[in-house]
Amino acid sequence: MGQISPQAENQLRQVFKSFNRFMLILWQLGLGTWFKFFPKVTGQVMVITHSGRKSSVKHRTPVNYAMVNGEIYCTAGFGARADWYRNIQANPDVEVWLPDGWYTGIAEDISSSPDRLFLMRQVLIGSGFAAYLFGVPPNMTDERLANLTENYRLIHIRLKEPRTGSGGPGDLAWIWPLATFILLPLALKRCKRGKCN
Repeated sequence: MGQISPQAENQLRQVFKSFNRFMLILWQLGLGTWFKFFPKVTGQVMVITHSGRKSSVKHRTPVNYAMVNGEIYCTAGFGARADWYRNIQANPDVEVWLPDGWYTGIAEDISSSPDRLFLMRQVLIGSGFAAYLFGVPPNMTDERLANLTENYRLIHIRLKEPRTGSGGPGDLAWIWPLATFILLPLALKRCKRGKCN
């Protein structure tokens, strides 16, 4: 993360937690593919399902990512303190929701990779507005990028198998037909009374 005060970082973390809950609901409603249409703004977004390191309870975290030569990379911008990062360190078996499907995978910290700066820049490009919000625009020099992302953790997720069934993206998509079934007759009734405008 760019150089900001601990208090500002804590506030930013709280904002992102709230925003992440909203994004997760969009994915559950089957709207995850919408992020593909505005990647320069929203960034490329996927959801990682990971197990709690102490509780083994499943958690879901939306993160920005980059696809490089068919491989997925993401970063823990809050460094090794990020809960989801600590969870995948304890148990690297994850699931990912991507705009084109749902997969099992293995997460690996590759922060010491010789390709770190190149891959980090690709993830920042894939982060849309978030990179600028965090104070790490992807067009900076290698030296500055290395300095500002020194504490970032770079993660490679190797996809294993596609998943299907319940518990994945779109689990709440049934709400759309139900809402239409309930609201459309009400709207038509209102129009009949001349209250459409």
